[in-house]
Amino acid sequence: MLTLLNLLSAVSLLVWGTHIVRTGILRVYGASLRRVLSRSMQRMPLAFLSGIAVTALVQSSNATALLVTSFVAQGLVPLTPALAIMLGADVGTALMARVLTFDLSWLSPLLIFLGVVFFLGRKQTRAGQLGRVAIGLGLIILALQLIVEAASPMTHAAGVKVLFSSLTGDQLLDALTGAVFAMVSYSSLAAVLLTATLAGSAVISLKVALCLVVGANLGSGVLALMGAAKQGVEARRVAVGSLLFKLAGCVLVLPWIGLLADWLQGYDFNEAEVVIGFHVAYNLVRCLLFLPLTGPLARFCTAILPSRESAETILRPRHLDTAALDTPALALTNASRELLRMGDVIEQMLQHLLVLVSGAGDKQLAREVRRLDDDVDALYTAIKLYLARMPREDLDERDSRRWAETIELAINLEQAGDLIERMASDVESKKIAARRSFSASGVEELTSLHRLLVDSLKLCLSVYLSGDLDAARRLRRLKQRFRLLERRYAHAHVERLHQQVVESFETSSLHLGLLSDMRRVNSLFCSIAHGVLEAADAGYATEHELPVEGREESGGV
Repeated sequence: MLTLLNLLSAVSLLVWGTHIVRTGILRVYGASLRRVLSRSMQRMPLAFLSGIAVTALVQSSNATALLVTSFVAQGLVPLTPALAIMLGADVGTALMARVLTFDLSWLSPLLIFLGVVFFLGRKQTRAGQLGRVAIGLGLIILALQLIVEAASPMTHAAGVKVLFSSLTGDQLLDALTGAVFAMVSYSSLAAVLLTATLAGSAVISLKVALCLVVGANLGSGVLALMGAAKQGVEARRVAVGSLLFKLAGCVLVLPWIGLLADWLQGYDFNEAEVVIGFHVAYNLVRCLLFLPLTGPLARFCTAILPSRESAETILRPRHLDTAALDTPALALTNASRELLRMGDVIEQMLQHLLVLVSGAGDKQLAREVRRLDDDVDALYTAIKLYLARMPREDLDERDSRRWAETIELAINLEQAGDLIERMASDVESKKIAARRSFSASGVEELTSLHRLLVDSLKLCLSVYLSGDLDAARRLRRLKQRFRLLERRYAHAHVERLHQQVVESFETSSLHLGLLSDMRRVNSLFCSIAHGVLEAADAGYATEHELPVEGREESGGV
């Protein structure tokens, strides 16, 4: 029992070491790794090699799978090169298994010592995080030594021999066992290294070890699929494609495992070395064989996992043409058109909120407000990513200011959508569900502020499009008027409480909360005016304000 416990603790240390290395590398070089992956999409060989390199650094094909599926889910990476990266990740984890089986016992204490010194001394710096990586590598090497020491007594334990004897003869059962172990340990690398150690200690036969290795690769594919289950259909296509490649490899190699094991046993090779060598050769041959098939498999995955459109589908951007990114003026115009769609959705949310406040709405309408907020979030994310892809160094001064205005207004509209959603949820829970109502005066006040909100939104979008200084000044005055009215209505509500109006007592916290949230939403709408007026004060004239002669001169240039 103690021997088995020692083995389990050594395996746990191995898994923990790979986790520390993976997280440390991602914290230090995560952005660089993402850049490498995103820039390796043009050619299949380059995508394949980038998958190998990234996985060799993070010591986990699962970590690479998480990066790639997130890129595909955001529309940043096409499916075909993503599958090529996943094939490269399988080769990368096999190569790391080969490296970690060398005799590095002298390196483990040195890495742990230096890692602790750097990590504790400079924890928040890059050197400290690299120290964390060194600790993880040292723990991996130490864990492998402990696994060897723990597995040695097993060769003499009758009970353990009986346990592992159940894995002989049935290739499919052995492969499934390897897949389960890779899933339990959350690392195919850990599963393969343990299998090599057990085979080298004669605890399991070479045939069983080879089946466990094939199964461990399959298990890593199941892990990637589980990680992508909660993401969009695009991410699931990557995981399904990778799993199909691994499954096809299992189907092709498992019938020949017995013959291959018998042939290898005819040579005087160390069985642990044979297992690791088979792991590298299997993944390399399988991935090179399937690399030309990434395109057809991508089409197959798209066919079996189509994008489903329904009435509840999140709103998609219409105008964000990536081909226009090289033309800043056109790209900014596209982003502006999409921003106007955000404004339309916000206005629709405000209209639904008025119905809820006036007492004519129900829970279904509150759910519709939440759905519309999801549309606002989707458009905001699309605009943000679109603007982030624009080459800022190619923008002149005017386009740079327009870029900043666009992203700032997108952020403000997204925050306004969140506030409106919260107001609708509060009305649903505190008024509709509780079967309460505002007083007649309270409804009139909220309706008055609502009209000003809609006017502010329309004037906000007008100021954004035209940059008109008069409109910006009107918007600023509208903000001041809104604040005065909000304060006056808050005092009027307190006066109704003093007069003991029942409806005001029942909805007091909701009423005051709506007044405060409306003020915040109005401030978000009016913030565009401050930017336009500050730019004018700094001497930046908008294009429509240039005199005719100035326009002709600029046009002549």
